[in-house]
Amino acid sequence: MGRRRVPTTLYLVRHGESTWNAAGLLQGRTASVPLTARGRTQSARAAATLADRPVGAVFSSDLLRARQTAAVVAAVHGLPVRSVPALREQCHGSWEGRPAAGRAERLAAAGPDWAPPGGESARVLHSRVAAFLAGVLRDPPPGELVLVTHGETIRAALAVLLAGPVEAMPRAVPGNGAVLGARRDGPGGHWRILADVASAART
Repeated sequence: MGRRRVPTTLYLVRHGESTWNAAGLLQGRTASVPLTARGRTQSARAAATLADRPVGAVFSSDLLRARQTAAVVAAVHGLPVRSVPALREQCHGSWEGRPAAGRAERLAAAGPDWAPPGGESARVLHSRVAAFLAGVLRDPPPGELVLVTHGETIRAALAVLLAGPVEAMPRAVPGNGAVLGARRDGPGGHWRILADVASAART
């Protein structure tokens, strides 16, 4: 029996700009917000960044803006998009659809266990992302993995990969269309964030 192939590299891609991003509205788990023309261009640039990589699977949040981005990335490799609810954005409950300005700061100041009414705390988000990554990396498909998701979800994933708690989530949210990479030396190795992965244009 041949040795099981274990991918050591994954890419975290933030969806392209959506109509609510352009309008400055908080999206969270709102499902049917589409990409703008700029967002489609950012998606194409993200796909081009990964075009020469040996990608074996493309996973995506099941929210429309992520699925639209993932379809562009997956098409370059002739792969289907594996849509999974676990990669959804953090739910912001009653805040969704309201102006986003200032709300990230309010969430950070409130701490990891607070959430808007009907929303999801950062700790719950971190646990959700940790469970997904543990499952997919326990028996992964061959090749490198692409996860197309959202800004807060990427922050949580970076903390999980580096074995950090929810308090270790980085403060910065990657721009729309950004491509971040992570690599581990072996199945039991430590993950490190790649410094040489190109980021899709944010202009």
